[in-house]
Amino acid sequence: MGGQRKLNRSSSHRKATLKNMVSELFKHEQIETTVTKAKEVQKKAEKLITKAKENSVHARRIVKKDIEDENILQKLFDEIAPRYYERPGGYTRIIKLYPRRGDGAEKAILELVEEISE
Repeated sequence: MGGQRKLNRSSSHRKATLKNMVSELFKHEQIETTVTKAKEVQKKAEKLITKAKENSVHARRIVKKDIEDENILQKLFDEIAPRYYERPGGYTRIIKLYPRRGDGAEKAILELVEEISE
């Protein structure tokens, strides 16, 4: 059975958490979180970058539903999406880290892949 992981949150809290984490990923180009959250954020981020590659008013309005910060939206459309214009997908990577002290949750870094321009 596919679908979305619940992340021990109500649906509204989960949606808000994912929106915030995607925004932070685009702002800093890498975030540190748990592996489970990283996988969920990765799915959302990949879809938003693909949509931003269209660079139309319609695409901007759709992406604005998930990224409310105007500066981050601007960065996504002007810097991040053009970087991956030729790339058909796989804009992010998850690097697994050490288990977290305390509860032992697997940590990971989720980062945008650097596109090598020739």
